Amino acid sequence: KKTIRILGLLARFQTSALTIRTLSSSNSFSQNIPSCLWKLGRLNHVAIAVPDLEKAQSLYKDVLGAEVSETVALPEHGVYTVFVELGNTKLELLHPLGEKSPIASFLQKNKTGGMHHICIEVDDIKAAMTELKKKKIRILSEEPKIGAHGKPVIFLHPKDCHGVLVELEQA
Repeated sequence: KKTIRILGLLARFQTSALTIRTLSSSNSFSQNIPSCLWKLGRLNHVAIAVPDLEKAQSLYKDVLGAEVSETVALPEHGVYTVFVELGNTKLELLHPLGEKSPIASFLQKNKTGGMHHICIEVDDIKAAMTELKKKKIRILSEEPKIGAHGKPVIFLHPKDCHGVLVELEQA
């Protein structure tokens, strides 16, 4: 009985080894390896430009019952930010900080506010920048800036991203 069990285990091991060799030498296995050196991650947040930050905070906190952060000024980006926690992602409420703020010019065109950008995490922002430049995607700054979460971020030109301003954030 022991010999039969050992032979059965040996047969299963040989079948498994053959399967592994077949998979590793087949094209389907190598096609799953990404061609780029960086990887796109999860949706970090959707940013919404708002003309009245207190009113927007109140909507999400008092009416909808969401957890809402304190207001934070980001002078380097020309914005005030507030984050609304949604469990699986966040909303970022943006309000202009100064007249030269990109949000001020957005609100001049969109008086009631609206979606400004989406933010997606990446595992290597420098590698992403190098690869995206090779693929003719314009990046709106030469170097990453520190974003609202204290991590490096870049923005991709909306004309190269089907009309959407895309922020990439180092995960």
